[in-house]
Amino acid sequence: MTDPEGWLAIEGVRFRCIIGVSDRERQSPREIVADLHVKVDFEGPAASDSIEDAVDYRALAQRLVAAGEASQFRLLETLAAHLVRVILDEFAGVREIRVALEKPGALRIARAVRAVASARRALA
Repeated sequence: MTDPEGWLAIEGVRFRCIIGVSDRERQSPREIVADLHVKVDFEGPAASDSIEDAVDYRALAQRLVAAGEASQFRLLETLAAHLVRVILDEFAGVREIRVALEKPGALRIARAVRAVASARRALA
């Protein structure tokens, strides 16, 4: 039998950062709404029921926000890829990640523009 694994999902995380191509967009921080999904081991946490054996979703959300707020990219795609790398680099328990970012009001004819980036940890 393989070890149980599952997905943690943190949805609707909001932060503000400088993002955009035009000078007008880059004058002040814009709101970004993030959905974070990470594939993690469930066996250890399920057996112990202890946060020490789990990926701490509060820490994940806080790091996502800190990295997002510190960024100054032009493209939403670049920001999404950056956040994927940050989480994979800093959270060893994350096996796979998917970050979806929305930029509300980016187009007048749409509620939001969304970019999605994903990656898997390389097997050792």
